[in-house]
Amino acid sequence: LHSTIRQATSRNVIAKLPGTRRPNEAIVYAAHWDHLGTHPDEPGDNIYNGAIDNATGVAGVLEIAEQFTVQNPKPERSVVFLLVTLEESGLLGSAYYAAHPLQPLKDTVAVVNIDAMPVVGQTRDMVVVGLGNSELEDVLKPIAAKQGRVLVPESAPEKGQFFRSDHFSFAKAGVPALYVKGGVDHVEKGREYGLAMAEDYNKNRYHSAADNFDPNWDLRGIVQDLNALYQVGKVLSLDDAWPNYREGNAFRALRDKSRAAK
Repeated sequence: LHSTIRQATSRNVIAKLPGTRRPNEAIVYAAHWDHLGTHPDEPGDNIYNGAIDNATGVAGVLEIAEQFTVQNPKPERSVVFLLVTLEESGLLGSAYYAAHPLQPLKDTVAVVNIDAMPVVGQTRDMVVVGLGNSELEDVLKPIAAKQGRVLVPESAPEKGQFFRSDHFSFAKAGVPALYVKGGVDHVEKGREYGLAMAEDYNKNRYHSAADNFDPNWDLRGIVQDLNALYQVGKVLSLDDAWPNYREGNAFRALRDKSRAAK
């Protein structure tokens, strides 16, 4: 077995909007900006642009950040906008942030992770990866209901998606995490259409050079999703609630321990 070691440096990109009353308490919106680079051994266009995974998430965090800057009343808690590197290499950027946070994780109210937003259009549902894990869903549920949507679990939980994206670096420290993947039950074309679109992406574009921007994308669903996720943070930014993981969840004890240490 022959192995080599290569050292390199990459960076997280972070911005913070200080809260007006409780600036030491923070809500985090996260997305990863990295992808898989170039593959010179492949013919043709070998640039892995990662347009859906995860340029959509980065754009989403930026849009939500803009909403917070014009929010009235201003957020009472701080809001952190975190674009992490090296998610595709094992969540390394978010793991680094969790070890060196702007605000201590015991003072981090929640993390909302945006990773690979679907571009199928408007849906009747909203997929929450790991549905049933945290009380953040109680904040999201009425917001989604106003959009005419219901919360549903991911269709293939055996793939372990909750443990494969950047919010997991926070969950391991007990910070409640919300990881939403849009919806699949298309308003006009139904659930089977949404599932087929997801399967087509996973089969033909996911982690490949084909994950490119397409001007024919239907972005109406993404607008719905971003509005909902922004509203979750808005509620928390003006509240003094501390959501937790639900009873029986493995991460609840970590949250209780960190909060008790305050």
